[in-house]
Amino acid sequence: MIYEVEGDILLTGAQVIAHGVAPNDPMTQGLALALHDRYPAMHKDFHHWCHQERPESGAAWLWGSADGKRIVNLLTQEGGYGAGSRPGKASETNVNHALRELKKILKKEKCTSVALPRLATGVGELDWNKVAPLIRNNLGDLDIPVYIYVVYHAGVKAKEPAA
Repeated sequence: MIYEVEGDILLTGAQVIAHGVAPNDPMTQGLALALHDRYPAMHKDFHHWCHQERPESGAAWLWGSADGKRIVNLLTQEGGYGAGSRPGKASETNVNHALRELKKILKKEKCTSVALPRLATGVGELDWNKVAPLIRNNLGDLDIPVYIYVVYHAGVKAKEPAA
């Protein structure tokens, strides 16, 4: 069940927040920065995972906080492991693969709800009209609420319909 909502994704009632990053992303922009600031351990653990596993774009990684919030880092953008590497652009292929991985994680972990931004359309520079169908095709048949934050309003809790 997909619901488009407006508000601040950081105030979501969803069990999981999924967002797009690059492999080894410094998380210095957009939602990634906000999550990095709120959950510094997530950022540290993400970099540890990247250095250990060297994941490719299109992968996904789940992290859980002590308060029960879960973050899924979707590797939608190109990235690098060299000194000074910065996140590159996203691709529809990477988004599609990462969403498939997200779906597997949500099912395996028996997650009850997930919130996503307009994935890969900020720093990733993709067109929302091409990304939205990928989300619908990959997550539309889940039996949990999928909240897509289509408009950002800082500090405003979205009206998230219950399943």
